[in-house]
Amino acid sequence: MSSPITAARLAAPVSAPSPVSPLPGPGSPAGSPAGSSFGTALADAIGRVDQFQQNAQSSIGKFLSGEDEEVHKVALATEQASISFDLFLQVRNKVVSAYQEVMRMQM
Repeated sequence: MSSPITAARLAAPVSAPSPVSPLPGPGSPAGSPAGSSFGTALADAIGRVDQFQQNAQSSIGKFLSGEDEEVHKVALATEQASISFDLFLQVRNKVVSAYQEVMRMQM
């Protein structure tokens, strides 16, 4: 019988991590892809939250009008929209808190 250590060594090898792009330096232009990544990520997050809200409203409208929409799908869409909005609010609160902490730092 083989020991657990030997069995672990026989497992598939771990592949090397993919290279990470460097962070922008202090002199990098704001229009560069690295400089606009936060704004792009924020806009994408807002768009996804809005899409979840629209899907929930559409699902509720279909259900109330008597179209072929099941109750569990309506509940799922509504909860998905609610959870995504709550998560977005928590992320926003963390970003605001971090900004306020940076502004309190003394130079």
